[in-house]
Amino acid sequence: MPIEAVVPRRLYRQVADQLRQLIASGEFAVGDRLPTERELADQLGISRPTVREALIALEVEGRIRIRVGSGIYVTAPPRAEIRSVETDEGPFELLRAREFIEGAIAAEAAVQVRPADLVLLDDALRRMADVSQPDKSTIALDRAFHTTVAGILGNAVLVRFIGELFDQRMNPYFELLSSYFENDDSWHAAGKEHQGVRDAIAARDPERARDAMRTHLRQSQLRFSRNFGESPAAVEAAG
Repeated sequence: MPIEAVVPRRLYRQVADQLRQLIASGEFAVGDRLPTERELADQLGISRPTVREALIALEVEGRIRIRVGSGIYVTAPPRAEIRSVETDEGPFELLRAREFIEGAIAAEAAVQVRPADLVLLDDALRRMADVSQPDKSTIALDRAFHTTVAGILGNAVLVRFIGELFDQRMNPYFELLSSYFENDDSWHAAGKEHQGVRDAIAARDPERARDAMRTHLRQSQLRFSRNFGESPAAVEAAG
């Protein structure tokens, strides 16, 4: 038998594997409600975002159904054999990486910015403001803003890198997560955060620009972390 390389698995995949095995063994039957995200995190001794990524993976596979405000339920598997969807990094890991990398880029952009760069940023913001709610077109507009910030540094490698980082959200996991949490309010909140990044760069304030970009991407993580699979009463009771 040929020797296969040992590839470390992301923690959220390990959690998904464990839950998948419990479902397959009958520990949780079709129609059963799983423990809440908070309870799973406590039982497993891991963070809630990691549990969330595992649950999203299982829903993409068709093994569970998440009902925001109600709970997480085991569903009847489709007739075709279920295949585990593999992806390298989860949504929260990606956003955390972008927070650090793009924060540094925004700081340097504040040092190098030229009037022509601000024209491009303002155009990107104007086009984003013309859209009242998130849809497929807003993803491209969001991407354009972030690559425009990177473009201020005049380095094509950085522009391509930021674009590729952004494009990693084009996967079933991120799309499903977005479907639960992105709405008119989240789009307007993100717009204000983008404006804050632009204003800090225009003011040529590196520290402020870095903090504005990192705050924006941190808020994106928080927007994906609210009231997931639990009733409002349960969230309030947990403090």
